[in-house]
Amino acid sequence: MLKVAVLVSGGGTNLQAILDNIEQGIIKNTRIEIVISNKKDAYALERARKAGIPATVISPKDYTNRDEFSRQLLNEIKKYEVDLIVLAGYLVIIPEILIQNYRNKIINIHPSLIPAFCGAGYYGLRVHEAVLERGVKITGATVHFVDEGTDTGPIILQKAVEVHEGDSPKDLQTRVMEEAEWNILPEAINLIALNKVKILNNRVTII
Repeated sequence: MLKVAVLVSGGGTNLQAILDNIEQGIIKNTRIEIVISNKKDAYALERARKAGIPATVISPKDYTNRDEFSRQLLNEIKKYEVDLIVLAGYLVIIPEILIQNYRNKIINIHPSLIPAFCGAGYYGLRVHEAVLERGVKITGATVHFVDEGTDTGPIILQKAVEVHEGDSPKDLQTRVMEEAEWNILPEAINLIALNKVKILNNRVTII
């Protein structure tokens, strides 16, 4: 059984996609043990509670320094003995101490086709604004492992999404979520649960 912690900051639509796929048996041998948010009013916490999953808030704002926050986050996750940490719209920079303790066991969903429109400053709606400003015809989403860089870890899955004439950033954000994010994040978790994801030389092979 793959035991998972999910870290969220907002509405939790990707969390809901994971929950639905587990319930439907599409994600196999997986259980979410804990949902953690940095925001007290994140609707994702309500989604977790409705599903009977422990949910808690650990915010950098509640600690005197970043190290204290990092230790608390690590200690909370360790309590649940998880095998995988899923960043599902989590807008806090992951502490290095967490990466060191969970090397190649943290995955993130990013709303573009990495290496395009990623790195520092590219998160949330800003990604889609940049896509439209550049005038690209294809965007999408990427699931990748998390390392010490920003969006630089090994890529697991990607899915392309067409940019339509007249799209607003919100329109594009919604289409990328519906057509890509909600599909490839559950798929990546399932592949990991089935032990089908291998990393060699910073590249992922799916076996």
